[in-house]
Amino acid sequence: ESPVQSFEQIRSHVTNLHAIRTNDPYLISFDLDLEHDRHQGIYLAEMEGEDGLKHLRISTPIGPATGVDPTRCMRFNWEQRTGYLAISDLDGSPYLHLVENRPYPLLHGDELNRVIIELGQLGDRLEKALSSGGDSL
Repeated sequence: ESPVQSFEQIRSHVTNLHAIRTNDPYLISFDLDLEHDRHQGIYLAEMEGEDGLKHLRISTPIGPATGVDPTRCMRFNWEQRTGYLAISDLDGSPYLHLVENRPYPLLHGDELNRVIIELGQLGDRLEKALSSGGDSL
């Protein structure tokens, strides 16, 4: 399988597998269906590195950042092979997100599917831990 060349290839690939919620020029989102009627919001966005190389940011919101221990977040990041925690605004409030960035030349369809599923499942587990079992994201 050849590497991704453009965000349009990513859009085409993801649209064939998921019902898209947001479909902007460089941002798409959808709900990843998980076991036990759970779901996890997934966001894909194109970014450009300082060297001009295109990257795909794959992210999923975990929960409000309020009261989250930053030391535990840094330890989590250190232990992860895929995905790291970051804070970004969601509806004007700081939210904890699980994020992975991949350069286009190293990304192909199977790898994209694998990372989406891995982040979605891990994000759901983290969301449950933070929200005492809820599924708001």
